[in-house]
Amino acid sequence: MCKECEKKPYYITTAIAYTSRKPHIGNSYEIVLTDAIARYKRMLGYDVFFQTGTDEHGQKIEMYAQAEGCTPKEYVDKVAGEIRAICDVLNTSYDYFIRTTDEKHEKVVQKIFKKLYEQDDIYKGSYEGLYCTPCESFWTESQLVDGKCPDCGREVKPMKEEAYFLRLSKYQKQLEEYIESHPDFIYPESRKKEMLNNFIKPGLQDLCVSRTSFKWGIPVDFDDKHVVYVWIDALSNYITSIGYDPDGSSDQYKKYWPADAHIIGKDIVRFHTIYWPIMLMALGEPLPKQVYGHPWLLFGEDKMSKSRGNVIYADELVKMIGVDAVRYYLLSEMPFANDGSITYDTIVERFNSDLANTLGNLVNRTVAMNNKYFGGVVQEPSVKEPIDDELAQFCLDTVKKVDDAINVFHMSDAVEAVINLAKRCNKYIDETTPWVLAKSEDTKPRLGTVLYNLLEGIRYIAVLLQPFMPDTNKAILEQINCDIADYDSLSSFGGYKTGTQLGQATPLFVRIDPKQFEAELEAMQKANAESEKAIEEIADETAFVLPEHKPEIAFDDFEKVELRVAKVLACEKVKKSKKLLKFTLDDGEGERTILSGIAEYYDPEELVGKNIAYVANLAPRKMMGIESCGMILSAESGDGLKVVTIDDSILPGGSLV
Repeated sequence: MCKECEKKPYYITTAIAYTSRKPHIGNSYEIVLTDAIARYKRMLGYDVFFQTGTDEHGQKIEMYAQAEGCTPKEYVDKVAGEIRAICDVLNTSYDYFIRTTDEKHEKVVQKIFKKLYEQDDIYKGSYEGLYCTPCESFWTESQLVDGKCPDCGREVKPMKEEAYFLRLSKYQKQLEEYIESHPDFIYPESRKKEMLNNFIKPGLQDLCVSRTSFKWGIPVDFDDKHVVYVWIDALSNYITSIGYDPDGSSDQYKKYWPADAHIIGKDIVRFHTIYWPIMLMALGEPLPKQVYGHPWLLFGEDKMSKSRGNVIYADELVKMIGVDAVRYYLLSEMPFANDGSITYDTIVERFNSDLANTLGNLVNRTVAMNNKYFGGVVQEPSVKEPIDDELAQFCLDTVKKVDDAINVFHMSDAVEAVINLAKRCNKYIDETTPWVLAKSEDTKPRLGTVLYNLLEGIRYIAVLLQPFMPDTNKAILEQINCDIADYDSLSSFGGYKTGTQLGQATPLFVRIDPKQFEAELEAMQKANAESEKAIEEIADETAFVLPEHKPEIAFDDFEKVELRVAKVLACEKVKKSKKLLKFTLDDGEGERTILSGIAEYYDPEELVGKNIAYVANLAPRKMMGIESCGMILSAESGDGLKVVTIDDSILPGGSLV
């Protein structure tokens, strides 16, 4: 344990997952990466607080909930449960899982919004632009790619909406100076340059932070037409969770904030290093010490996407190869600054070569040899040779390599260093030939020394694997029956106790059959793609953007429209028409016939007996040979059209005023 680190607070956070759909394995990389850092820091003695969670508001959630026939809260409860379950399946050691629908979070967000409004950092205006519903983002013409959303490639629609805005422009210079004077704030360097040169220096536009076109969000408590838009809601979770409050923050907040490390994907660096810091500056709070924008995990050379049908889910892969194998693959395959790649071949190759052959075989044959030659009792290392010192130094050097790599987020280098130590131990076996030493009683003391050094090397491997593969760490220590597993014990080679009775040699990893694995994974991907395609089609059909407002009319023009109430006596489909329904109405004076193009949204019998609103003085019009005398009022909704119904207490013929 590092004396300087002991009980020193260390707060580490991830981006919170959006509860639109179940996250794929590319999304799961981040939680495993962050967990490895958190476990490593705990091993050093830090008082770690590790937070993750879910972002649960927005129009897209409304859309998906409507597609599944449930309320937004029911929908996010389900998806948030799936996301948390994946975190648990991946054996992540988070200390707090925040949900942005948590009552405590919502109340503090309302306070934050009001504080920023009262100090004029938020103001009311209107937004006019091109809107992408799936991404919940506004874009300008110049930002579009081939006329479509630059993020998802889907169609955008013109939209104008009243909104509140955060004055990003007010803090632009302050943020620019902060980033340039804190060179490690945005990491790696390429992300910092991108933020400064592409976004900040060209000039920041004020940010839309409220919406009126949907209701599934935290209400702005002083303006009930608006809900707080994603940025202030989601980004403030990192402080609300640990007790920030504009009226007085908790001791926990004072202990852990500012965060030591904030781990996010490279695609959201702009939001977390521009929007979020400016919010904190406006609140008068310190900024996180470091934001690391990690690369993506691709499937082959493509971005993992449900629409492409190349999605793998972490929990499903865990069932196939085990949790530590998945963790190892994610951490070892992702380079520091460039995108990583997941393929059938590399999964099998990493598992069979690194885990089964290199690591698993080393532990298995070392324990088996000691059990065979010495009854499982660890011998005193009494006959030493120079090659032993080489192995010992390699172990000590590996500790430093792991330290240096993790401290700069080079996780794949850290994992590789541990596997290289296992390779060095295997080479030591080939160099010392224990099976030859076992043939003579004269060389038995040397054999005991060799096996001791191998067991000590395996102990180093087990301890160093703890942040990356915690279950494997425990399994190895159990086989070598060792409880000396603290980080301080790696400061000198030779801490393993002689006289220890080893456990049984049990394979840690059983080799994968490549053909069988590929067939199972392909079948899984196909099933996932078909399921997601069906859900996306339903969601797209229910996507709803407010229509554009029509030009103003004079009150005299409005007075010309006669709106009345009628009861539906009968309703039937019009022959040879897919769209028309024929209504027979009691309008208070007799019967009236009106045709309405809503057949695809209703079964006729659903409407019989209901009171509806209609335009009574519209000139008659013939359709399909039937005269329609009026127009039934319907409202657009996420799943099409809904007939406007009137309370049953109002009699047919009543006027709407």
